[in-house]
Amino acid sequence: MIESISSATRGGSPRVAFVTCAELPDLDPDDRLAIEPLLRRGITVVPAIWDDKAVDWDGFDLAVLRSPWDYSGRRDEFLAWARTVARLANPAEIVRANTDKRYLGGLAENGVPVVTTTWLAPDQPWESVPARGEYVVKPAISAGSYETGRYDLTDPDHRRLAGEHVARLREAGQTVMIQPYLSAVDRDGETALIFFGGRFSHAIRKGPMLDGPYQGMEGLYRPEQIDPRAPRPEERDVAERVLAAAGRITGTAPGDLLYARVDLIPGPDGAPVLVELELTEPSLFLAHDAGAAERFADAIAARLVGSPA
Repeated sequence: MIESISSATRGGSPRVAFVTCAELPDLDPDDRLAIEPLLRRGITVVPAIWDDKAVDWDGFDLAVLRSPWDYSGRRDEFLAWARTVARLANPAEIVRANTDKRYLGGLAENGVPVVTTTWLAPDQPWESVPARGEYVVKPAISAGSYETGRYDLTDPDHRRLAGEHVARLREAGQTVMIQPYLSAVDRDGETALIFFGGRFSHAIRKGPMLDGPYQGMEGLYRPEQIDPRAPRPEERDVAERVLAAAGRITGTAPGDLLYARVDLIPGPDGAPVLVELELTEPSLFLAHDAGAAERFADAIAARLVGSPA
């Protein structure tokens, strides 16, 4: 169906690549929801696999990163590719900064409430292991909750498995993140706020996903329970602060980003804290808001004519 839509409008209309991976050659179903709105705006959508050498990236008016979710184990290759695509959204420098979760440290230094994180370099052992409490262990470079586990450090088996998880990541040359598990997510879930062209579009609730130690993962991401959500005013405020701080760090305005997703969880005092700022290839959950696909299409169309979304 995607090919017939693209072919029908190819005569001189703008061509936009939706960048994906070999496992999703016809795009993620959610991204396909933007095809018809873009078609009505005279814009052709073409799925394009990021590491397919046959793709002529200069033949597109815009390349939009959507589902290249196999990149985390090949980040250097992915970044080298991104630098060759002149009209990439979001741009290659944003991709470089955002695909290593150490960006959270910079946001924290800029006044953003970020979940407390202990960072271990590959050559740094985990010496100050907490005596109790639940903690999340994950690599600084990953996608779709890959290599992410939850451990109760009062449980001897969990404590051993957490140590083995940290050691495995370090041996692979990864920077390790260790964060307290925010138990409010079990009740309230996670709020993801989606922005197009710097403007708030919609939000969703993600149910809790981490139920224990990491035991491997099938596919590109863990299944998620997603529902529409109206964000609280304090969540909107924190999300705006996150984008403003990211702009100060990167030297960009929020409107320079085609899309952004801010993921928040209530902290110990109930106030929202940042878990992740997704600027590279976030799921946009277009299916969970009636106007989201249209707003995304508007943002892309505005980017093509060089005006604000």
